[in-house]
Amino acid sequence: MTTTTYTVVGMSCSHCVGAVSTEIGRIPGVSDVQVDLGSGAVTVISEQPLAETAVRVAVDEAGYELASPAASR
Repeated sequence: MTTTTYTVVGMSCSHCVGAVSTEIGRIPGVSDVQVDLGSGAVTVISEQPLAETAVRVAVDEAGYELASPAASR
């Protein structure tokens, strides 16, 4: 399992959290998505490391902007 934390810009409410979680959760191999609205941190647990492009596209589909991946564990 891989855990990666990304920073997403533009989220301001629980609807935003739901939209980002849903879109990222659709990426094959993702088993969990946790969003901290206050900091914009989005932690993704996946079977294997994800291509940043796939996460960026999912966040864009939700209507927000991926600032950068913070760290992988």
